[in-house]
Amino acid sequence: MIRSTFTDLYLREIRNYKAPPLKASDSEGHVQKFSAPKPPQSPEDGDIARDLKDYEEQEVELEGQAATGDGGAPEENWFEDDPDDEGAPTAH
Repeated sequence: MIRSTFTDLYLREIRNYKAPPLKASDSEGHVQKFSAPKPPQSPEDGDIARDLKDYEEQEVELEGQAATGDGGAPEENWFEDDPDDEGAPTAH
């Protein structure tokens, strides 16, 4: 391999390069100061007792059952076969 003058100069400069020493203040402006977040507020004991009482007094709602006094239509059963389609020929 033939070395040129420029290659020799480049390699010599790289070998002689000394990195500047790091100081503790070098990170100023690049890193934010850490501040601990505020602790969350604790719930009040009186509210917990009231909320627990309200929860225990709630009526249980089950899926598929209508609520008492609800005049809504009953749910359709989507898996029932349509009686009109039983005698019809299939298209495929």
